[in-house]
Amino acid sequence: MNQHQVYGKNYKGTAAENYQRFFVPAIGAPVADDLTAIADLQPGERVLDVACGTGVVTRLAAERVGATGSVTGLDINPGMLAVARSATPPNISIKWQEANAESLPFPDNAFNVVLCQMGLQFVPGKLAALREMRRVLETGGRALISVPGPKPPLFAIMTDALARHLSPEAASFGDLVFSMHDVDELKELMRSAGFRNVDVEAKPKTLRLPAPADFLWQYIHSTPLAEPASQAGEAKRAALEREVCERWQAFVVDGSLCLRVGMTTATALK
Repeated sequence: MNQHQVYGKNYKGTAAENYQRFFVPAIGAPVADDLTAIADLQPGERVLDVACGTGVVTRLAAERVGATGSVTGLDINPGMLAVARSATPPNISIKWQEANAESLPFPDNAFNVVLCQMGLQFVPGKLAALREMRRVLETGGRALISVPGPKPPLFAIMTDALARHLSPEAASFGDLVFSMHDVDELKELMRSAGFRNVDVEAKPKTLRLPAPADFLWQYIHSTPLAEPASQAGEAKRAALEREVCERWQAFVVDGSLCLRVGMTTATALK
């Protein structure tokens, strides 16, 4: 299969639609299983999922708290929320809210649990967002934040190639994704936001991804990288794919990429 066919294959949707179709099954859902397991959600609890994206954590939370509970998914991106709504079965009741994490549109003490999976690193005002999460929690309520990093070798290869074949700006997205993983930094932020009983733990997570060319373009088309890639021209896309796929061969097991990524998870109480 030549590069142009790979590049154009199955990527007709928006970035949010592709995120739900490709990124969620490969990465989002396995990590969401871990976060919701740690959260130990109980029937009847009121849950807020901040930076919910297309709602993978939100839907899991709704299943766990059941009909007596309530779940709200909040994101700043209306496209993500539109896909979240369409991906949610009619029998699951979730409130979707478009808003900024730094200014949550909820009263004090509105929730028992606040979750945030792989989103805090994208928020410019991290301390403000954490203070808001604490504010909307009831006393004794719990917050759980997960962030990925440090940047795994597999993504370092891709970021390096993006800088060379697309632009330094495109590569900076890969840097941002893995920019917030330091245990001490996250612990200090949580404490500065007023949380107590703060515990932060970094653990490796092994994920099985599609074959190199498939994952490369699936990831690009699920993220803000889609636009610079589409504007780059076929020759640059072909060179990008050639380099990345050649260097990714070291991570291929039985035809699939094996990604070992660190996940840093903070738990805390109000």
